[in-house]
Amino acid sequence: MRLRLIHSLFLFIPFQLMAGTVVYTDAEHPPQNLTEESTVVWLDGPDRLQDSIFGELAADPQIAAQQAREIIQSPQWPGQQEQIAQAYRQVVHAWEIGMHKFPSVVFDDRDVVYGTSDVARAATLRSLGGK
Repeated sequence: MRLRLIHSLFLFIPFQLMAGTVVYTDAEHPPQNLTEESTVVWLDGPDRLQDSIFGELAADPQIAAQQAREIIQSPQWPGQQEQIAQAYRQVVHAWEIGMHKFPSVVFDDRDVVYGTSDVARAATLRSLGGK
């Protein structure tokens, strides 16, 4: 059983615009040719992060609930909770800017090149006008 945490409060916190080059991708499409100005948003980040924090919980719901409570009551939890919230904010931002497919590279929250996680290739396609 996997525990899914969705803190709806965190989903409504404004997310600052990500100017520059942002690669929206997942673990199956690793980013390539990143620049110093590039940011990577892992769209599967919330799930992977929760999996790493909670691991595989017991199949028995009562035992799983106890395991989850122990994690949430640990001293590490506030930092982990913030990491989860940040990961969800990034995914929500992708929806807000109208992300249709991934992987994709977004330039200045305006120009999008779909189908690649390679920043250099996306920049070339962008300069060619998508031809």
